[in-house]
Amino acid sequence: MTDERPWAGRRLHFIGIGGAGMSGLALVAHALGAEVTGSDRAASAYAGPLVAAGIEPLVGPHDAANVPAGAEVVYSTAVPAENPERAAARAQGLVELHRAELLGEITKLRRCIAVTGTHGKTTTSSMIVHVLRGCGLDPGYLVGGAVRSTGANAGWGTGELVVVEADESDRSLLKLHPDVAVLTNAELDHHATYGSRLDVDKTFRAFLARATEAIVVWDRPGLVALAPAGGDARARSPQVVPYDAPEPVLDPSGIRFDWRGIEVRLSVPGAHNALNATAALEACRLAGADPAAAAAALADFGGAGRRFELVGTTSSGARVYDDYAHHPTEVAATIAAARTLAPGRVLAVFQPHLFSRTRAFAREFGAALAAADLVVVLDIYPARERPEDFPAVGGRMIAAAAADAAPGRRVAWLPDFDAAERFLAAELRSGDLVLAMGAGDVDALGRRIVETRADRENEPAEASPRGSASVASSRTEPEASSRVVPP
Repeated sequence: MTDERPWAGRRLHFIGIGGAGMSGLALVAHALGAEVTGSDRAASAYAGPLVAAGIEPLVGPHDAANVPAGAEVVYSTAVPAENPERAAARAQGLVELHRAELLGEITKLRRCIAVTGTHGKTTTSSMIVHVLRGCGLDPGYLVGGAVRSTGANAGWGTGELVVVEADESDRSLLKLHPDVAVLTNAELDHHATYGSRLDVDKTFRAFLARATEAIVVWDRPGLVALAPAGGDARARSPQVVPYDAPEPVLDPSGIRFDWRGIEVRLSVPGAHNALNATAALEACRLAGADPAAAAAALADFGGAGRRFELVGTTSSGARVYDDYAHHPTEVAATIAAARTLAPGRVLAVFQPHLFSRTRAFAREFGAALAAADLVVVLDIYPARERPEDFPAVGGRMIAAAAADAAPGRRVAWLPDFDAAERFLAAELRSGDLVLAMGAGDVDALGRRIVETRADRENEPAEASPRGSASVASSRTEPEASSRVVPP
């Protein structure tokens, strides 16, 4: 298939171009012929592909002068109306375009597979991209993390399909036009957008109703019920395809399970990835991929960026993994996946993301983290929220909950990266597996742990500039202190 350049002559300026979603949109817009510019407050890991494509991000404070004459200004929900570049666009009479509207335009250009759900969107989308490429179908794609086999989070490809991750966090998925819609699961997560699980379900139901060909949904009554009734080809209603992976074999080599009479092997760990893979395989089958070839293509799937991604090994012999888990269900699944690799100990280092999520799920986070052998809780990554709007909400709440839920095990409340690094350097030993989890910048701590010099490993945790490293044993252990000491 030969793609035209339908956006030739179009000017697009992206505010926050260094983000996972915005950088992908910028790359695809450039491939479609648009003249692309963009700005971001800080340098980003996604800048490399942008620069390679000839897009040089403007790094620094947002400034009205960054907006080119005649450009449409693309923004995300995180960019407020008073942003200087959005304000400049309005003053010049330029079009302001939410990123979801632009992504919606892209989904009209090709037959679209769109993946949504509270958990597993990025991995499932990445699996679909990997499989379709392995089957020679070369799709376009926009995913919320780098597909490891391509090294990028977006590309346009030469095929007739486009694969997109459909974000429910701000209901922007309702701007998309899926032919095949995938729903992995549904839970309440984004409390600033949704008031209840029923509200979440309503949004997913509306999204599934937009599918024109097929709906792939985890085979659970509450989820299947979200798909519109039908499946009658004569009525041209979408086919509903429930999926499941009930008995995967999990061991240190990965996962094995049966799908439509075909043995599927994965090198990535965790029962949740068997479900992600089954959803991906069903979507690829519906898109025209040969089932046997699709299953074979998954064998060398290496994962998605920041999803159980091996950072490296410390000088003491501990393996460090980075994972984007930021919801209790995800934390529990990631720790369970780590156990299948048969480590000596699992150490969970968790950075809470958002005050609203922490306030709502502190107890659930504590229960999930208690499955680790040792828990380290960091301070909250605030993202778009302000601490003054959430008085008395902090990471210490999760540390206390984990201490309550973890009989006989230690929980360390170490809000400062320096304190956490020193504590872990002294604690880690050969055979340990460290999970650095969270949707903030905890990946940087994971890299620091790996890069720690041997002569720093014996430094005492008390050297932290923000206070002592405070460790609380479980509150149910009678001979131990029940306190979680603040920094």
